[in-house]
Amino acid sequence: MTNLSLARHIGDLLGNAADDLDPAETAEWCEALDALIAAHGQARARFLLDALLGHARRRGVNWLPSMITPYVNSIPLEAQSPFPGDLAMEQRLAALMRWNALAMVMRANRVESGGSSELGGHIASYASAADLFEVGFNHFFRARDDAPAQPGFLGDLVFFQPHSAPGVYARAFLEGRLSPEDLAHYRQELVAPAHGARGLSSYPHPQLMPDFWQFPTGSMGIGPINAIYQARFMRYLAHRGLLPAAQGAGQRRVWGFFGDGEMDEPESIAALSLAAREKLDNCSFVINCNLQRLDGPVRGNGRIVDELESQFAGAGWRVIKCLWSSDWDVLFARDHGHALMRAFAQTVDGQFQTLSAKDGAFNRQVFFGQNDELKALVADLRDEDIDRLRRGGHDAIKIHAAFAAAAAHEGQPTVVLAKTMKGYAMGEAAQGRMTTHQAKKLDSAGLLAFRDRFALPMSDADCEALAFCKPAEDSAEIRYLQSRRRALGGPLPARRSDCAPVAAPSLEATASFALAADGKEMSTTMAFVRILGNLMKDETLGPRVVPIVADEARTFGMASLFRTVGIYAPFGQLYQPEDSGSMLYYREDKSGQILEEGITEAGALSSWTAAATSYSTHGLAMLPFYIYYSMFGFQRVGDLIWAAADQRARGFLIGATAGRTTLSGEGLQHQDGTSHLVAATVPNCKAWDPAFAGELAVIVDHGMREMLEQQKDVFYYVTAMNENVAQPSLPPEAHEGVLRGMYRFRPSTRESSRRVQLLASGAIFGEALKAAVILEAEHGVAADLWSVTSFSELARNGVAAESAWRHGATSVMHSYVGDQLAPTRGPIVIATDYVRAVPEQIRAFLPPGRRCVTLGTDGFGRSDTRAALRAHFEVDAAAIVEAALRALG
Repeated sequence: MTNLSLARHIGDLLGNAADDLDPAETAEWCEALDALIAAHGQARARFLLDALLGHARRRGVNWLPSMITPYVNSIPLEAQSPFPGDLAMEQRLAALMRWNALAMVMRANRVESGGSSELGGHIASYASAADLFEVGFNHFFRARDDAPAQPGFLGDLVFFQPHSAPGVYARAFLEGRLSPEDLAHYRQELVAPAHGARGLSSYPHPQLMPDFWQFPTGSMGIGPINAIYQARFMRYLAHRGLLPAAQGAGQRRVWGFFGDGEMDEPESIAALSLAAREKLDNCSFVINCNLQRLDGPVRGNGRIVDELESQFAGAGWRVIKCLWSSDWDVLFARDHGHALMRAFAQTVDGQFQTLSAKDGAFNRQVFFGQNDELKALVADLRDEDIDRLRRGGHDAIKIHAAFAAAAAHEGQPTVVLAKTMKGYAMGEAAQGRMTTHQAKKLDSAGLLAFRDRFALPMSDADCEALAFCKPAEDSAEIRYLQSRRRALGGPLPARRSDCAPVAAPSLEATASFALAADGKEMSTTMAFVRILGNLMKDETLGPRVVPIVADEARTFGMASLFRTVGIYAPFGQLYQPEDSGSMLYYREDKSGQILEEGITEAGALSSWTAAATSYSTHGLAMLPFYIYYSMFGFQRVGDLIWAAADQRARGFLIGATAGRTTLSGEGLQHQDGTSHLVAATVPNCKAWDPAFAGELAVIVDHGMREMLEQQKDVFYYVTAMNENVAQPSLPPEAHEGVLRGMYRFRPSTRESSRRVQLLASGAIFGEALKAAVILEAEHGVAADLWSVTSFSELARNGVAAESAWRHGATSVMHSYVGDQLAPTRGPIVIATDYVRAVPEQIRAFLPPGRRCVTLGTDGFGRSDTRAALRAHFEVDAAAIVEAALRALG
């Protein structure tokens, strides 16, 4: 290549050829760099370029190197690792999985065959990702092979792209883990058992398929952040000596398969810098760059691969691009003028999508017809040959080279940007079309073309009937499939929960101060921190406790833990903290126990999820406590909490500074009046709003025993207050009521014809206590006081009782709240620091004929004193008294 043509080529690649005032000089610099590399190697070249960059900055030249590299494979042909498998065999197996995944979705949506077109399902996403998955299954995804009692390799963790679930089911069918009847009941989970089948969930859902799926990724965007914090939690366990430490190829790996459009979600990229900062080389992402979202191109006027490369490289990840298949190698080899790279540099994703939807003749004319150099490259190819030029994500050889490089890389997390076609090989009906994502069927001609494309051993009638295709158990295909998985430890995905129970310390050992408080003043937040500290001192349970804060541990009174157990930092503390001379100094440590995440509720919740599901993913039961501002819990990261529930999390979420009137000066954005309402919608979340330290202690103790000893798949949301109040002792006979949702705190001793039942929870119980005194002393009304620890648990009990009554199991409906209040008399007044919809949950289960008034903090918060706020929202003692008197008539 001449100097001028080299300069033009460089300018074309960079997109700034018109700005080059002296192309000859540019070429000379490039030739000098080539000579340096030839003489002294790439390491010397990198050093020199870094030195030049530093010198340029000192001279005031404000320039940063581009994070975008040429639009070609990162791993050149000569650097590819050898493909270790039987390529032809793996292609035949992949074809079978493609067909069975297609048939599964189409059968579910065939109205004429009894299916329902409303069931939905996705074909095109798996069509693009099939080869990515298969290379992983055949060569990289290692399974857990030993029970926890015999510690062995615990297996890699794989987060699957949710819309590709049919392909994972199709593989499990060939492995013998799912039956044809199971596949025939895709998305038919309710009717399947009547047909002797197992219904297959739409996306990865551990809640619905607890022995199969490990990680829920159906809500796109939460998979990437959870994968990163899972990789980080694995390091945390190793650094604390709870799991064996391993480096390099021997370490367990987190693989995350995500879509390019999915990366627009803020959670998808929220933790990229964390992974790089902590050098999580046990984390590998594979982004399926099929260039399409649900409705059209991800970046029609740009290039998503370039954008993602810039994001990941800028965050500190190693980026491996797998863009073009082996079919292109011969074209690249004879493209001495780099015409292909120039053409790629000038083609946007919208155009790439159009090219993928068209045939070889169109691609010859439109893409290769741009200039004489491109025309010459394909002059000896037929249109059919051009049509078969694949993208890198459909070539097992290129994929294997990329995955092998990712698995071998040390010191950085790695992302593989694999370019694919959405709806690959689905013909004119779906490949690269704008409507591809919604495609759920092919016509007869399309089915036959699909069969022929992949040489499937099926008759025309089998294709029309959408018959599932599986070779005999002793066939070469099935033997190869099984042998590959045996070599990697067994089938995946597979979820296990065979974890040894952990004994919790006695309630008296951890919380005697709260049970026998005897009027001592403290907040329930401080009581929680004290209980937490005591739990961490327990010889058995202590190492399993994982305290998590997003930030403001000092606000919650947790600073004492900095010194005693330390803050986890994978490289230790590399500085002398400013407060090192104090008793409560900020201490970071490689074996630190606290996960202090900074200002990221999403990150902290992801850490909590990793710890709360450790019993399954690592065979090691952990007990996480994530304490945070309650308003920034369910409101901000509700989707992540729902995913944790799907993943069968076990742990505690502590909503501190709870309620709308306790965090007095903070105002609208911080004051919480709704988290209990949202918590009530999560089926396996038990939500509690204790008023006193003793109640909180009983709740935490019971939760530990449910999760660690009984191994129930539940988690607790417990709200705690920052208001110091006189703490009463809690008698043993009240414990059951605390856990059922309410107990009579104090019956009135006043004899009166007028009587009222006052129910209150959390921060407002003190106002109810004052109201009872006023009613009795000033109005002659007997007021019974009830402490409600959980409106949602009372409501769930009521719903269950009502269901039993509706189905004839009982002749009379007996709910706990109804049975407790039935012997009493008088109207019922309920007050809470949350919106009225929270206590309204139990209205249907109150004794019939009893007037009930609910008081809550509906509306936006305000900044003022607690007294002013409670008066404003009409939940103070005066409002409770007024409501009681009006209810009495």
